[in-house]
Amino acid sequence: MFGFGTEIGIDLGTASVLVYIKGKGIVLQEPSVVAIDRNTDTVLAVGSEARRMLGRTPGNIVAIRPLKDGVISDYKITERMLRYFIKKTCGKSMFFKPKIIVCVPSGVTQVEERAVYDATSEAGGGKTFIIEEPIAAAIGAGLDITKPDGNMIIDIGGGTADIAVISLGGIVVSKSIKVAGDKFDEFIIKYMRKAHNLLVGERTAEELKINIGTASPRAKPIKMDCRGRDLITGLPKNITVTSEEMLEALREPVNSISDAVHAVLEKTPPELASDISSRGIVMTGGGSLLHGLNKLLEKRTGIPTYIAEDAVSCVAKGTGLSLEHLDVLERSMSSKKSIRY
Repeated sequence: MFGFGTEIGIDLGTASVLVYIKGKGIVLQEPSVVAIDRNTDTVLAVGSEARRMLGRTPGNIVAIRPLKDGVISDYKITERMLRYFIKKTCGKSMFFKPKIIVCVPSGVTQVEERAVYDATSEAGGGKTFIIEEPIAAAIGAGLDITKPDGNMIIDIGGGTADIAVISLGGIVVSKSIKVAGDKFDEFIIKYMRKAHNLLVGERTAEELKINIGTASPRAKPIKMDCRGRDLITGLPKNITVTSEEMLEALREPVNSISDAVHAVLEKTPPELASDISSRGIVMTGGGSLLHGLNKLLEKRTGIPTYIAEDAVSCVAKGTGLSLEHLDVLERSMSSKKSIRY
């Protein structure tokens, strides 16, 4: 159990939740999935255990992902999920409510931001702060955003891709699009249906994306066996899928991200654009690990593009580290930061 003064950073992602405790680092990383018994409205499992139930539950049990496209789609389930994770990391008998900072995509509305704030507070948070994902990602990637220099960050999570130019601790230009890891999976499912008359689930699509997915041609094509349901016979079927097919399947969402990066660069002030040209672009988030995506963006923009070390954890790390620099980040924080329940 943690006592007085516990400070927590939460990366409340569409695909996964990461929890950072000040002084301890990242203490939890679990999928954003909750299994509910419809008959009794009780939570049966949260996180990894619930994810294993996706697509495999009887009628009375449903596995829910309460966040969609980077925002809360089911408020009550999100609050219950957060309560579980906060208790798991802070201990069941919290004498003092922890101070929590939680990140949101740069393009969220005030209503969506308020929903995150309220859900976190209701789940057991004390003083709750909101920070935008690109700021947290930049801090977690080790960029010094306090100086009057231009830094460009591309954070590709499960629900959103956030592209931002940051200087003096604030966002100068940004764009958030609802094309990221989940959309990659959707397009793979569509491709398998169209090209092979094969219906595959979300988990299979994710495995294809991770193992053979690519945004630009591989030097040596690779293959993977895939299992699904034949839409013609209705029976299980095994096929072999190639990385060239994944390149075709992912072309549209990858181009959407590329176009968004181009649009942000077009709006960037020339002095900051010059900084970015010499410093390069930094990519964070699980979606940035798609093979060849950084090379594709580098080719499109003509600017060196790097994947941050431990890209998946950057937002969570930055969210936690920003607890120590609230004064510097005040401009980018929500005006609700002074509210306490």
